[in-house]
Parts: sequence; structure tokens; C-alpha cells
Amino acid sequence: MKVLHVITGLDAGGAEIQLAMLVHHSRHQADVVTLYNPGPVADRIRADGTPVRDIGMRRNTELTALLKLRRIIRAGRYDVVHAHLYRSQIYARPAARLAGVPVVLTTEHSIGETHIERREMTAGVRALYLASEKFSDTTIAVSDVVRERLVKWGVPGWKITVIPNGIDVASLAFRPELRQRVRQQFGIGPGTYVIGALGRLDPMKRIDLTMEAAAPVLGDQCKILVIGRGEDQERLEAAAARLGVADHVIFGGFQSDTAAMLAAFDLYVAASRQETFGLSVLEALASGLPVLYTTCPALDGIRTGRARQVEGTPAALGEQIRRAAEAGPGPREADSEVLGQYGMESVAQRIDDLYEEILARRPRRARAAAARRRPPAVQIAPAASAAPEAHVASVASAALGSAPLDRSAGAEAGQHRTGV
Repeated sequence: MKVLHVITGLDAGGAEIQLAMLVHHSRHQADVVTLYNPGPVADRIRADGTPVRDIGMRRNTELTALLKLRRIIRAGRYDVVHAHLYRSQIYARPAARLAGVPVVLTTEHSIGETHIERREMTAGVRALYLASEKFSDTTIAVSDVVRERLVKWGVPGWKITVIPNGIDVASLAFRPELRQRVRQQFGIGPGTYVIGALGRLDPMKRIDLTMEAAAPVLGDQCKILVIGRGEDQERLEAAAARLGVADHVIFGGFQSDTAAMLAAFDLYVAASRQETFGLSVLEALASGLPVLYTTCPALDGIRTGRARQVEGTPAALGEQIRRAAEAGPGPREADSEVLGQYGMESVAQRIDDLYEEILARRPRRARAAAARRRPPAVQIAPAASAAPEAHVASVASAALGSAPLDRSAGAEAGQHRTGV
């Protein structure tokens, strides 16, 4: 099968890295299109042999992007169009149906309780999402929590399939030489206890809570290393100064090697207010780190001695950090039983299988066309009637706004990360 992935941008983030791993492990031929801001993950995908094309959107309501996507999809003779992240979903789903693609689906990476990808869930945002969803066969939810939120938002439950994010467990394994290199890079001594935080610097991640909770144990022999970038850095630096720990909190900025950064930590703390999956927690477990977390849907219902859920208060989190720091670094042992559920190979296989299951429900003519990699008959599926198409256009300006696009790192997804 021939698959086109459409994503808003490819700066370093959780959804973007998931896409890079998916096209690497998929058994189907894939191309990738970005609406804007290809970013460093585009380079990674290209280096792996998958073409990436950018259509260069400049404004939120650039509705000609829908026509550009339709032309690209028709010319590419795709059997599947798979959309990732809110803005690309709004444009790619109707464009794929207008191009007559037999299989159209979405992965919902980041829908929170009050925001979708850092976008407030207004009535207009919800209306546009649900209108364009009518063009889609299925939405992949990365966790049961995401599925519940989608249903609550109005997506039919029968159109949702839960397939978790995946991780490359082997590549994240602890390596002592990486630990030594990173600690030298940041001027951290070999005997210093390091509390790690990795991800986009966003208020939802509450890195300031980690600093406040850890403040009593910070000093010459205990530091916090924050890996990531984002608009919250200035506020976090001010918080460190206010808490009197500025000399013991190191802001490491963007770093491309997640395994190396994790190797330098002794404890991983994830103090997010809300999460849709909790990918960084799993990555820390793959590196053999002990983990303290406030929320991680990926671990719901799973028992592991390597990760402990903690109430999101300075006192509760601080007590657990104190105990971990006093105990000192432990052996780096990955929890293979937990991580075995999230290997990227099996995740990619489930997504590939889903493409084929949806195609199998199509008329014989569409299946034969897909087998020959030729375009199916150009027709609008019953769900993609003229009414939702008109509705998409009518509410786009209200929901997306007409301002220029925010091209800052990770502007699209609330779960953006900066460590990969």
C-alpha cells in the first residue's frame, strides 16, 4: 500500500518523533507532507529514505492548502492518507476524500482536558474538528484517556481505535559512556545526583513544581538538569531565582540524543498537570531510571516497581525526591515487562494492519486499485457529503483564526518534546 502522512510540522516533538519511527518500521511505502516548518525531524525522516514535502502554509486559514493537498494526493495515487495533529487534520481529511482516497484516518496525539495541542477547546475549535472528522474512517487514540476525551467531545466511539505510542527500547538502553559525555558537557561531576526533566518547556509540564519540591535537597551534590526548549523558559528561570536554586538548575536547551540525556540522570521526574500518554516516562523506564510522575496514562493499570505516582504538590513530590536522593543512584535496569507492551515494531504493525482492515471493507474496485497503486474512482464517501465540506469552510476562520502561523518550536502539540 502507498501511504501519505500529513502533519502540521516536524519540529522536535512527541508526535513528530512517533511519525518518524512509524515510517521507519512500517511495511508500507510512505511519503510525508508538512503544512509548514519541516524542522529537524524532517531531516531525520529524509535521511531514512522517506520523502518529505512542505507546502509552506503562512496563515491559519489558508484554505488553498486544502486544494494543494488534494492535488498532491491525487498525483501520488495514495491508498491511505494518515493525518497527525489538529491543523493537518482539518485540512488533510477533507482533501483526502475529495481526492478519492479509499482509507482516511487520524492519530489523535494530544487532546487534554481543556486544550487540544495547546489550543483552548472553544466551541469553534470543537465544531471544526468534528466537521472534518466526518471525512475520516477511523481515529487512533494513543491511550484510553484520549479515547474517553474524544468520545466526550463528540467523536463516535465506534470510530476510535486505541493504539499506544511506541518506543525504540533498544536505542534507549543505558550506556555509561553516554552518561560520562553528557555530564562533562554540562559540567556535572560524576558523583553528583541528577534529577532530570525532559520535554517542551510548557506551563503544563510544571517544571517549576519539580524545582520547588526538590529545593531542600539541591546543592553542590544534587542538581536538576532540564533538557528542552519552549516559551516557558524565562518564567522557569525566574522561578529558579525566586526559589534560590538558580545555581543548581541547569537548562540544557535542545538536545537531539534522548538516550544520552537520560543516561546522565539518576532520577526522572514528570510533574505534568495533564498528559495524553506519558511517553517520556516510558523512555525513562527504558533507560533504567527510577521515575516519579503525577500523571501517565500509559501506566494506568500497570504495576511497576520502577515508577511511582505522586500527588502533584510540593510536599508530596518533595518527600519522594528526598528519599530517592538520600538513597542515591541505583542499578540501571529497564522494566522489560512494562516496555514490552510499547515496542515500536508491534505498534507499527498494528497501524499497518488497521490500514489493511479498513481497505478490506471497501468495494472490490477500490481494493483492486489499491493493489495496483492506481487512483480509485474519484468520489466522495457518504460520510463526506457536501454539508460537512461547507461546514468546514464556514467555521475555519472562527476556529483557527486568521493570524500568521506560530512557527516557534513545538507550537502545535502540547506534548512536544525536545530530547529526540
